[in-house]
Amino acid sequence: MASSPTSTAPHDRKLDPAASPAARWRTRREQESYSSKLLDALRLVRAASGRPSPASSREVRHAADRALAVAARGRSRWSRAILASRARACALRRVRLGAPPPPPAARPAPRSRPPLASKAKVLGRLVPGCRKLAFPALLAEASDYIAALEMQVRAMAALAQALQSVAPAPPPPPSSS
Repeated sequence: MASSPTSTAPHDRKLDPAASPAARWRTRREQESYSSKLLDALRLVRAASGRPSPASSREVRHAADRALAVAARGRSRWSRAILASRARACALRRVRLGAPPPPPAARPAPRSRPPLASKAKVLGRLVPGCRKLAFPALLAEASDYIAALEMQVRAMAALAQALQSVAPAPPPPPSSS
């Protein structure tokens, strides 16, 4: 059986960096989509706060994370975990209101792990929804999450720059003469 030029054997395929999930976050279209979702989310946070003062940094961070997860369209574990955490937090808040806090449980002594395993566990805690994930899948999710966060930083920096150019100049400080 002769190998054809269009063979799709794993060793014949060339890795296309543009085909990786992380490359998706580098497109202008994806950044514009996220920016519009971020603006909508920030408007909702401000409207929900009901006060003219700025929203708390926690509310802004949660709105930005939810907008990022919506922009990912649930294609990754981290985006599904972010979207699910909001519903779970609301349900837990309702349950916790009347119940006393549980007593602290005794923990067994930690076992020593290989350095790579302990670092993978820490990485799994940093990426939402990836605590119990196999190492290769964890690396793929982490690289996608990092690329999405880089895009989030670019969009927020552009938004801050746009707001700064439109905002009126602050009044000069009062002089004490």
